[in-house]
Amino acid sequence: LAQSSANILSESEPCDQRHLVSNSHCRLLVCERASLLRQVRPPSCPVPFPETFNGESSRLPEFIVQTASYMLVNENRFCNDAMKVAFLISLLSGEAEEWVVPYIEMDSPILGDYRAFLDEMKQCFGWDDDEDDDDDDEEDDY
Repeated sequence: LAQSSANILSESEPCDQRHLVSNSHCRLLVCERASLLRQVRPPSCPVPFPETFNGESSRLPEFIVQTASYMLVNENRFCNDAMKVAFLISLLSGEAEEWVVPYIEMDSPILGDYRAFLDEMKQCFGWDDDEDDDDDDEEDDY
């Protein structure tokens, strides 16, 4: 995925202009990533493919549980944090997709840190994590 994204960027713009990628290019990269990641869905997966998340705060816990469960049963396909974050990004739409575009544009380190990415999502979309501070949820590990 990283190589595919890098190829798209290098073919369309010089490396020194990478930070000036337009929103349409970012959306294209997000769509490409989504298309590639949807191909990892095994035909007989016991956990359904997660629904998209549009930024609706009340759906965030459900989204995190769905994606964590899916990645857990398909752990061989999500071998590092960058793949996990890319998978989450592929499922964002609407306000949530708009929220992630600046992180992609600046190639933020958060894109390679699953736990930090979840924390940012929780902060942005209104998840009160006070009860979970003392005991880490297993869902945060996937």
